[in-house]
Amino acid sequence: MRFVFNPPADGAAELLDLPWETPLADWQVDSLVEVPTAGIHRHVVQFVETVAGIFVLKELPDDLVRREYNLLRDLAHDSIPAVEVVGACLEREGQDAILVTRFLAYSATYRRLLSTIQAGPQFDALIGAMVELLVRLHVGGYLWGDCSLSNTLFKLDAGDLEAYLVDAETMEHHHGLSDGQRQMDLDSAYERIGGELLDLEAGGLLDPQIDPVETADRVMERYRALWCEVTRDEVIPRDEQRYLIGERMRRIEELGFDVDEVELLPAEDGSKVRLRTRVADPGRWQRLLRSRTGLEVQDRQARRLLADIASFRAWLEQSTGRQVSEAAAATRWLVECFDPVVSEIPAELRGKRDEAEVFHEVLEHRWLLSERAGHDVSTSVAARDYFDTVLPDLPTGTIPVITDEIR
Repeated sequence: MRFVFNPPADGAAELLDLPWETPLADWQVDSLVEVPTAGIHRHVVQFVETVAGIFVLKELPDDLVRREYNLLRDLAHDSIPAVEVVGACLEREGQDAILVTRFLAYSATYRRLLSTIQAGPQFDALIGAMVELLVRLHVGGYLWGDCSLSNTLFKLDAGDLEAYLVDAETMEHHHGLSDGQRQMDLDSAYERIGGELLDLEAGGLLDPQIDPVETADRVMERYRALWCEVTRDEVIPRDEQRYLIGERMRRIEELGFDVDEVELLPAEDGSKVRLRTRVADPGRWQRLLRSRTGLEVQDRQARRLLADIASFRAWLEQSTGRQVSEAAAATRWLVECFDPVVSEIPAELRGKRDEAEVFHEVLEHRWLLSERAGHDVSTSVAARDYFDTVLPDLPTGTIPVITDEIR
């Protein structure tokens, strides 16, 4: 029997005392917990809780565990949303291996979400998150192989939904994907997503206004539109290139991607140029916020918090009459803005949102209160009002709720 741990994983050592020599289905230990938000599993899965959090243990043949372990590490390296791999127990005599991942806190399965939400912005956000994840995978050269809602978890990210890949055992990683490989994933997505929604419809768990087949068609349309916008070349007039380049970059950024490189090439018509953009590696904003504050958040959250840091820096420079470095502004923002808000979250309400999402929603609430009052409302006042009037009424547990106010 051999253990392999992913170096960044915290709390993995606490798992060593578990009965690894016993079949996972037969475990009888006090640390086993039930997770009501867990989805349906094809393999034996157990949840273990330690002081470091909840871990997911999945029993698979050795070769599949090794494969999934390495692919989840690759996804983390490429900053593509996926569950965090913690380790693996291999070469268990006469038994399958066990893959260990960290439970994605504040997340929800599609079944839990779709049993509570209706057609409209919430459903559109779920489908959009799924499409964005698939495009990110394909841009990174990942063939999913089993694209479905069942293999995805959803989590709030600065008021929108982010989709996280859960199951990578069928995935392949290439330098790039051909159109045929991408179509394989699209065919799988069409069949699986349509079937999953039909299953919910048969069980009376789907809003009658949501048509499963129409939704599967819409996933295909949204994927092709997003893929085209992110990857296509564009021929533009030379005298309009500054404006059109800016417009192209803005559209891509609104879709949740960042532009890493813009290349202008000669077009057949000498009065025009060919515009080619290269999408940046995801996770840029996460890495930037981490380097300045040490905070580990999701990418949209990071972008929102960086914008607040920039606003705070401008206020500091205006109020002091001198320049303030980005590093100094970030440090003061963390101490004077972020930490005071999250430290005041009532203990009984902490399970409703992660700290970065709470801070984002407090900023949105501050804007609403300022609009109503006709003048700026301080973050501390907005936070107290949010904790008193908004957070208590949000669903308990991990079901993300998107409202027009939060968005």
